[in-house]
Amino acid sequence: MKRSEKEKIVAEVADKISRAQGMYFTDFTGITVAEATNLRAEFRKAGVEYRVVKNTLVKRALHQIAEYDKLDEQLDGPTGVAFGYDDPVSPAKVIKKFRDDTKKLSVKACVIGTDVYDSSKFDELASLPTHEESIASIMGSLTAPVSGVVGVLNEVLRQIVGLVEAIEKTKSE
Repeated sequence: MKRSEKEKIVAEVADKISRAQGMYFTDFTGITVAEATNLRAEFRKAGVEYRVVKNTLVKRALHQIAEYDKLDEQLDGPTGVAFGYDDPVSPAKVIKKFRDDTKKLSVKACVIGTDVYDSSKFDELASLPTHEESIASIMGSLTAPVSGVVGVLNEVLRQIVGLVEAIEKTKSE
């Protein structure tokens, strides 16, 4: 590979790193072409970009953006990088599902924002709610008090109607 090609790849990866909210470095050893195709399709559905890049080029790109020294020792062997732009947890959920189904994909390291985590934290990250799940939970929490107020108002109205009926009944007797 020519130097200009390497520089172009480093620039592209550095751009992806700068835009990503979450990155997951994986070892794809043993994955068949069909499985890789399915994995990429799942990533696309989740709005995640997956790229296989030489470790030296990834390291150069990482050092252009910020000092990710902790990743240097973990980037060894075949490496694929999942970039989550809109949600830092989406790639983890796709990877976890694929790993649980095939038992083939392993995680080398995770980066959320600028925080670097080793593979031992992956399951914790994968269990976090996605951005959409968090919004749905917050919306549910916000609407719960409103529905409670509606229920209380309906109960008050039922009691008033019952009281009026009781008064009407006593006056008619």
